[in-house]
Amino acid sequence: MTDGTTLSDMELADQVTPWPIARVAGEALGLPEEALIPYGHHIAKVDRRWLATLDDAPRGRLVLVTGISPTPAGEGKTTTVVGLTDGLRHLGIRAAAALREPSMGPVFGMKGGAAGGGRSQVIPMVDINLHFTGDFAAIAAANNLLAALVDNHVHHGNALGIDPRRVTWKRVVDMNDRALRDIVIGLGGPSNGVPREEGWDIVVASELMAIFCLATSLADLKERIGRIVVAHTHDKTPVTAADLQAQEAMTILLANALQPNLVQTLEHSPVFVHGGPFANIAHGCSSVLATRTALATADVVVTEAGFGADLGAEKFIDLKCRLAGLEPGAAVVVATVRALKYHGGVPVAEVHTEDLEAVRAGAVNLQRHLRNLRDVFGVPAVVAINRFPHDTDAEIALVREIVHAEDAEAVEATHAVDGGAGAAELAQAVQNLLDKDEADIRFCYPQDADIVTKAEAVALRVYRADRVTWTAAARRQLDQVIADGYGHLPVCFAKTPYSFSTDPSALGAPEHHVVDVREVRLRAGAGFVVLLTGDVMTMPGLPRTPASTTMSIDDDGRISGLS
Repeated sequence: MTDGTTLSDMELADQVTPWPIARVAGEALGLPEEALIPYGHHIAKVDRRWLATLDDAPRGRLVLVTGISPTPAGEGKTTTVVGLTDGLRHLGIRAAAALREPSMGPVFGMKGGAAGGGRSQVIPMVDINLHFTGDFAAIAAANNLLAALVDNHVHHGNALGIDPRRVTWKRVVDMNDRALRDIVIGLGGPSNGVPREEGWDIVVASELMAIFCLATSLADLKERIGRIVVAHTHDKTPVTAADLQAQEAMTILLANALQPNLVQTLEHSPVFVHGGPFANIAHGCSSVLATRTALATADVVVTEAGFGADLGAEKFIDLKCRLAGLEPGAAVVVATVRALKYHGGVPVAEVHTEDLEAVRAGAVNLQRHLRNLRDVFGVPAVVAINRFPHDTDAEIALVREIVHAEDAEAVEATHAVDGGAGAAELAQAVQNLLDKDEADIRFCYPQDADIVTKAEAVALRVYRADRVTWTAAARRQLDQVIADGYGHLPVCFAKTPYSFSTDPSALGAPEHHVVDVREVRLRAGAGFVVLLTGDVMTMPGLPRTPASTTMSIDDDGRISGLS
């Protein structure tokens, strides 16, 4: 993303002098300096001792930014979150954003940087995209400590009777590495442990990341960790992290990381960047602690759920809001003309050419997302048309017309080029929705329904499938989950983000398809059950030409290509 001329994201960021983070915290949120733990001049964590004083603080209004089903043409949800937050502040509203931390897997893989773009960025961009405050390293260390404790217990006599064939806890790394998906460990003789098959996940797909983002305190974090089911015994009795006495040490490793991170936009709006579960294989939302901190210190909080609304908004509401007691007052659905044309059948190389018929054909995807938000979840939405230079006025007018027919408003936004001023109209439309107070949040399924019923509710109501099928292996895993006493948990679909169906090539708004569940994974500590569909994997691979190949660093340490 550029400013419409020749400047890169990094060059645009270099034009801005960041405020000291204490100034951002004080002027924008009213946080005293003692509430901050500085990481240099422009990053800070919010001290948990100060967070403990917020229990009775008034709550702001929550706005969810989601989008149409993503395409190679691009939509720009994170950029819109940043632009909208800046736009709200242009209107004199005390606003903040809550975003996920980028994973280095996508940063060095397909996406490159993930901190917004153009004049709607979060800074310092390089730090946020790379090691930041070390949160992901802490999660990986705690996760892998538990894995080591499992294997160590088996090696030293196995008093719990763990069946090495039924160990389900995986090691993790924050990098795309397909070679680690299925491996054998413990080779080399008795001193190296017990040989067994295992596989690695990427950090952002791990249960510990989900727990981290749903925990409300250190005590809650510790309790959730203790509930993690890591294996089964030979008689199929579940073994938990608490059985291995792992929860205290794991919580120690995560104690500092659990404190929310605070940074700023190019226009010095406050942004809490904390946690980062993937939305296609996890619940895809920033941490509950960061969201609650933002709501306690700002009047309007803008947050994002990953990928399209069928994955992001559904999990945001059915998982994060249900488990944390949050309620969005409005939603923004981000769309671009060129993405609509792609959904309408235009190849990505040709989306720069005006094509009103393709816009109309692809708009069925946008309409489906809008109807889901309104009819399934009870959340009113405005459409943000993230404008690109090749979009024509006729195409923009057609999108407005289509959205108006859905009893909603579509607003053209140019925040990538113009910053917060380019999102002022969008900000006003969002504030108008909040003032109407029409949100009537509903969940896709009742909490007391069984897992099969919950899965069918999401598939039929949100994805518009005809039915859900289960492979023989998935049915056995589901039966074990129920036998272990977890049949009451909500469901988290792992599905391609590119389609309402499990076929990524089925663009637009497919109906009457089948959702086939091939694997069931229990996430007892997080409080949900993951249902894997299609060819979705929890350890991605690098593309043929990784983004890392275009990055460089000079003798002064200046990095380029990270955008």
